[in-house]
Amino acid sequence: MIGKEIRLERIVDRNTGRAVIVPMDHGMTLGQIEGLRDMTRVISAVSEGGANAIVLHKGMVKAGHRRHGRDIGLIVHLSASTALNPDPNDKVLVCTVEEAIALGADGVSIHINLGAPNESRMLEAAGAVSKECTRWGMPLLIMAYARGTGIDGSSPAAVSHCVRAAEELGADLIKVSYPGDPAAFRRIVEACSVPVMVAGGEKGTDEEAIEMIREAVGAGGAGVCMGRNAFQRDDTAAFVGRICTTVHGAPR
Repeated sequence: MIGKEIRLERIVDRNTGRAVIVPMDHGMTLGQIEGLRDMTRVISAVSEGGANAIVLHKGMVKAGHRRHGRDIGLIVHLSASTALNPDPNDKVLVCTVEEAIALGADGVSIHINLGAPNESRMLEAAGAVSKECTRWGMPLLIMAYARGTGIDGSSPAAVSHCVRAAEELGADLIKVSYPGDPAAFRRIVEACSVPVMVAGGEKGTDEEAIEMIREAVGAGGAGVCMGRNAFQRDDTAAFVGRICTTVHGAPR
C-alpha cells in the first residue's frame, strides 16, 4: 500500500532500513517526570540529535510543532494506562487512527502486554486498530511486552512470542525488550517479516546503552525505540546523535 510506504519513510531511514524512535508518552503513565517538563525543548533536542521519529500522546502533538529546526517523524500513541492504576499493565485505547491522521501523524503506536490479566482486551483493541491502519494506509508500531505473574519478559522465549504476536496482528514495526543474547535475538529477527526494534530498558550509563544498541543492531535489529534512556541524559541532543551513529552507521 503506497500510503503506508510513503509514511514509513518518514519514520524509518530509507537508506539503512533502520530507525531511532524516541517515545515521549511517559507523562501519561508517570506524570511530570524529569526530562519531559518542557516538551518543546526536549523534542527540539531529540530532533537536533537526528532521531527519525518521536512518539507522543495526542494532547502533546502541539508541543512537537516547533515551527523551526529539523523536521522529525510523528507517531501518535493510541493506548494508555497510569502507574496509579491497580493494574498499570492494563492498556486501553485513548485515541483513534482518524484522530491521529487529523493531527498530522506519520504513524500510530499501541502497547500490548502479553500475560497481563486484561491481555484479551488489549489483543482485541490491537486487531481493531490494525484494521483501521490498513484502511487509512497508516503505519502501525506495536510495542509488545510479556508482563504477568511468573513471566520473565526478557527471556528469548517471551520476546519471540511478543514478536510473533505483533506480526500476526499486522504490525509494520515492532518494539520489544532486548533478550540480552545477540544469537537468540538474531533467530527472533530472522523469523519475522517486519522490522524489529529494541526498547531502551532500564536507564544505565551512556556506554551500556550504546553497547546494547550496537549488539542488537549487529544481530539484525532495525534500530531502537528508546525513551528515558535517551531524553533523560545530561545532553540529550549529543546522546541521541551517538545513538543515530550507532544505528545507521552499522553495516547491513
